[in-house]
Amino acid sequence: MAQHFSLAACDVVGFDLDHTLCRYNLPESAPLIYNSFAQFLVKEKGYDKELLTVTPEDWDFCCKGLALDLEDGTFIKLADDGTVLRASRGTKMMPPDMLAKEYGTKEWKYFVSDTGMPSQPGTTCTAGKYYFYDNYFDLPGALLCARVVDSLTKQNSGQKTFDFWKDIVAGIQHNFKMSAFKENCGLYFPEIKRDPGKYLYSCPESVRKWLQQLKNAGKILLLITSSHSDYCRLLCEYTLGKDFADLFDIVITNALKPGFFSHSPRQRPFHTLKDDEEQEALPSLEKPGWYSQGNAAHLYQLLKKMTGKPQPKVVYFGDSMHSDIFPASHYSNWETVLILEELRGEEGEKPEQLEPLEKRGKYEAKPLNTLSKKWGSFFIDSIAERESTEDSLVYTWSSNKISTYSTIAIPSIEAIAELPLDYKFTRFSSNSSKTAGYYPLVHYTNDTDNK
Repeated sequence: MAQHFSLAACDVVGFDLDHTLCRYNLPESAPLIYNSFAQFLVKEKGYDKELLTVTPEDWDFCCKGLALDLEDGTFIKLADDGTVLRASRGTKMMPPDMLAKEYGTKEWKYFVSDTGMPSQPGTTCTAGKYYFYDNYFDLPGALLCARVVDSLTKQNSGQKTFDFWKDIVAGIQHNFKMSAFKENCGLYFPEIKRDPGKYLYSCPESVRKWLQQLKNAGKILLLITSSHSDYCRLLCEYTLGKDFADLFDIVITNALKPGFFSHSPRQRPFHTLKDDEEQEALPSLEKPGWYSQGNAAHLYQLLKKMTGKPQPKVVYFGDSMHSDIFPASHYSNWETVLILEELRGEEGEKPEQLEPLEKRGKYEAKPLNTLSKKWGSFFIDSIAERESTEDSLVYTWSSNKISTYSTIAIPSIEAIAELPLDYKFTRFSSNSSKTAGYYPLVHYTNDTDNK
């Protein structure tokens, strides 16, 4: 595989919407998501009213890359070899001695060495044993679940196993079912509609110009989002402008990723839309337009026809390893660009540079604009207190998956919008540094990084 990646070499450029083209004001959107679920649990399922009260300090619990064991209420952070770096029962962090006793140096029970997981990150596994948190929409739910575990443990004198996940799923269905936007169901959509400027950032002019530059260069532009058509329209009109549809050749809403990439055309056909309502299923995709659901196989057949090429080269931008990056890379063999806001400094700061492990890496995770004191860096962690070893740093499981399935990773589209389209990015690859594909980056080589 070539060492470099360039947008100029791509025929098709696709985008996720939420947290990719559309950036959220996380300090406002995260509490809204949390409250949407917490109010449902309290009012509809009888959970403790204490869940409705969140302090600023509580948000420190939120960090991407955590897995929740749905049976025992334990959150864990994994190293790239599947061992447990940190863990908490609910929000209560395990001290080093308890961590060593509980997990030792063994692989986590749901870790599979060849794939890294029995199922990919970001959703419940097939057996419904755990949930992996890999995007900013999920993180408020992680805090809520942890506090639910705290509450149930307190109420039931040290309860060891839990069955609350079905209520979390019911809360998701209540707030985000297909008709919720139109019916003003739940808390989330009515509030976003009432004051979108409180929760959404307008798209920078540099990004709009960049999108137009891609079109002028003859690229086919795709928008593929799991958001429903009506919510997609609100987001795009606010962030990109009323004429947003002119920027895209094909818009696909309710894409139900990752199934969009992994399911067959028979399992997941495309649907036309009328007034944001799904119409008949289509036997194939024949022309550009606005569609719902669908599958990557039929889309690719249309892209062949539109480009006149037997194998058009596609790149897809997204923020979720589970929904965007892994399936687009693994099932469709597309190039992938991960939007990773952890690479961004605080608002107004110049993004910091990535350092070698032995310099402890300055690209610290800043979930919801703060670094988690409980969970540490998203990228690396110390195993200094395990087995009395000297200070030693290892890559996290999340960091390893980024370098495995992403072509490159960037803090935002804005970060590359003023670069020429033929700019040559250094890509992640199996024979190079695990940090090579981060942009902006610091190049380095040493044995620690290449292990």
